[in-house]
Amino acid sequence: MRLTARGAAILRGLMLAVALIANVPPLRAGTVTVGGPFTLIAPDGKTVTDRTYAGKWLLVYFGFTFCPNTCPTALLDIATALQKLGPDAAKVQPLFITIDPQRDTPAAMGQYTRSFDSRIIGLTGSAQQIAAVAKEFGVYYSRHSTGPGRNDYLMDHSTYIYLMAPEGKFVRGFDAYASGDEIAQGVRKAMANAGHAMNDGGASKPTIR
Repeated sequence: MRLTARGAAILRGLMLAVALIANVPPLRAGTVTVGGPFTLIAPDGKTVTDRTYAGKWLLVYFGFTFCPNTCPTALLDIATALQKLGPDAAKVQPLFITIDPQRDTPAAMGQYTRSFDSRIIGLTGSAQQIAAVAKEFGVYYSRHSTGPGRNDYLMDHSTYIYLMAPEGKFVRGFDAYASGDEIAQGVRKAMANAGHAMNDGGASKPTIR
């Protein structure tokens, strides 16, 4: 039985969700990878790629500026985590990637993320670019009409915050209920584990629980 592209994407997202809920990094299973190359547009209109942020720990969240509750909550928690991290926050780059490129222009994304923390970068792009990066991260999203107008709709979407290591590998996910304190603790633990691995000459790998 051959899955359609849509079916494969949904299955990939479900497998990722199970792995995240179980606190098991999907890379360990060898069946689901998280993250990959992307090309998007920053608030200043410039094109950025995954390589733009190489060397930084990434906190990646997918949402949209018209989101009524989960997106504002997640971004507030990320902003709190940055405050809790203190000087270590300089090693972290939070990315808010829209799943609603029709309404979320670069300018709109920049204005929106600045209302939470100026260090959070909002990224948008064409519908094709958004679909591609969402596929790389196993993100689910779907448009639901709320009226007859062109802008009468909301977006349903998965709500995980992805922590990516400086070399681009997935470390762990935080669910929608993770507080800023919990996110900061998780980032610190990942940084400490990475430091131990470097001191061991790469013999040990970070263990995320």
